[in-house]
Amino acid sequence: MKAGRFAIKDRFYLDEKPFQIISGSIHYFRVVPEYWRDRLEKLRAMGCNTVETYIPWNLHEPRRGEFHFEGALSFAAFLKTAQELGLWAIVRPSPYICAEWEFGGLPAWLLSEDGMRPRCSYPPFLRAVQEYYKELFQVLAPLQIDNGGPVILMQIENEYGAFGDEQRYLEALRGEMRRDGVTVPLITSDGPWGDYLSGGSLSGILPTANFGSQANQHFSVLKKHTNGGPLMCTEFWAGWFDAWGDKKHHTASVEASAGELDAILSQGSVNIYMFHGGTNFGFLNGANYYDSLTPDVTSYDYDAPLSEDGEITPKYHAFREVIGKYVKTPPLTFSTRIDKRAYGKQAVSDRVSLFSVLEDLASPTESPWPLCMEKLGQNYGYTLYRSAVKKDIPQEKLQLLGASDRAQIYLDRRHFITLCDHELEKEYEIPGSSRSFSQLDILVENMGRVNYGPKLSEQRKGIDGGVLLNGHSHSNWKMYPLEINASMVRKINFSKEYKKGTPAFYRIVFFVETRGDTFLDLFGWGKGCVFLNGLNLGRFWEKGPQKRLYVPAPLLREGENELIVFETEGKTAEYVTFEEKPRLE
Repeated sequence: MKAGRFAIKDRFYLDEKPFQIISGSIHYFRVVPEYWRDRLEKLRAMGCNTVETYIPWNLHEPRRGEFHFEGALSFAAFLKTAQELGLWAIVRPSPYICAEWEFGGLPAWLLSEDGMRPRCSYPPFLRAVQEYYKELFQVLAPLQIDNGGPVILMQIENEYGAFGDEQRYLEALRGEMRRDGVTVPLITSDGPWGDYLSGGSLSGILPTANFGSQANQHFSVLKKHTNGGPLMCTEFWAGWFDAWGDKKHHTASVEASAGELDAILSQGSVNIYMFHGGTNFGFLNGANYYDSLTPDVTSYDYDAPLSEDGEITPKYHAFREVIGKYVKTPPLTFSTRIDKRAYGKQAVSDRVSLFSVLEDLASPTESPWPLCMEKLGQNYGYTLYRSAVKKDIPQEKLQLLGASDRAQIYLDRRHFITLCDHELEKEYEIPGSSRSFSQLDILVENMGRVNYGPKLSEQRKGIDGGVLLNGHSHSNWKMYPLEINASMVRKINFSKEYKKGTPAFYRIVFFVETRGDTFLDLFGWGKGCVFLNGLNLGRFWEKGPQKRLYVPAPLLREGENELIVFETEGKTAEYVTFEEKPRLE
């Protein structure tokens, strides 16, 4: 493709001609690569001329100095596919993305350093950003329109005005991006209320706004900050996300959303957030924390125009009709055939308790005091803390200090109590019949680091303080990091002992003749995560509102498939079921 030019003046200009951005968000990291083209074709058919995506730092540099930009993480392949389909691209390249994504996209290894302060000009943080940017922009910079690529805009930080107002930090990011080859125009985006826009804006950079309603009112506020520049809603919230324990799946009125989209397009440009939400595979869901911890579910359906599994919804048709008032919409023709399948009930064939295979799965770190996950070199999953206790001394009270997010406590491998969030702050009396025990086990789960707000620097997981027995600090710990990844799952020896009512692994082998998208129903199971052929599909929890996990067809094999369920509550069924449709209650 030949080089082009994109500019911001009184309007957006593409090769010197006025250009209205009509964009939709698709996160390549929430969609299997085999479906990138399908989702992008459906975006183009709705009438959009641009796709927007974040780039999550924590996926591309999972360990410091270890970079990955290939396979399912090849945003270059995603953006080139978009370009083939006639789409331009907006990229929001970290360091912070929010996105209801674990730690807002920041890598957990940052927290292994004492005193780390993210999202500011703290030198150790900026050094880490600079090291990452140098690698990132070697891949991203050649994809800019100036070089014949599809990228027309990039963003500095993300909604920074809701977090801070340090101009020096934003200047540092801009300077680093320019040094690393970014030539396209830059924007910032913030909520158009309070002092968010002024706190998150930067001189010489176009500010844009994020909102889901009251477009006329919010654009009137934004106009005061743009210095005659174009108006853009960079996140038009077409729906909302779900947290575990929500009373119901969040939805937004089709008619109201379509009306707001029309109001935006009558005055400026838009990026629909989300056009297609996708899935929080693995342990990468984020969380919010206001009065209490609210971790997000595995599905990122978002009530978007395109559902989690890529189905066209009534909102899609309504948005397409609105967009058709401003541009000609292409026909609804797509090149990827996607079938839906129900594979029915599949029985559990093998089971084994975590305590039986613990030593096979992880080598312990020993320390006089408990260490948090990050100090153990662990990012996600669970950590099991184990210590010997003098059985001849009755232990009457127990308290955890600095523990996050959920702890299951066992006395001589018998369940004593499960604590979550604020419950972890209290001291608990041990019943008389249980006071003489010789082994204390504490299984702590990282349920998803907070992705928004002032608690970002307080996201160490596991036990970061101590464990008190009878009011004093108990010492001498073995700590087993259980990221529960593909290599760990392969080590499970199902011939070992299974004890009902304890955290355990369950194996289901099933056969598929024809691959199709399906949904895993875990009715009767408590809480945990699921691996399909070695890939972590995500978390499940009986409390909902998500009741089934999306399984894209490319993750299945024709022939034998293996499902491993890690369940932590001791609540299980004899089978799982694969259904044709999702269930978001």
